[in-house]
Amino acid sequence: MYEYELQQMRTADLIRRAEHERLVREATRARRGAAGHGSAEHESHSRRFRRPRFARAA
Repeated sequence: MYEYELQQMRTADLIRRAEHERLVREATRARRGAAGHGSAEHESHSRRFRRPRFARAA
């Protein structure tokens, strides 16, 4: 019974954390929208590259 109660507490904690993360994302989107930064399409086209365009010289 003790393990079941621990699992229930963990599950409830994860649900609370997920809800908090959703609220943070919604607030961030709303703040960006209010600032006039465009939509999610604009965010996907950033100028920051994940890797260099050219290989390093030896």
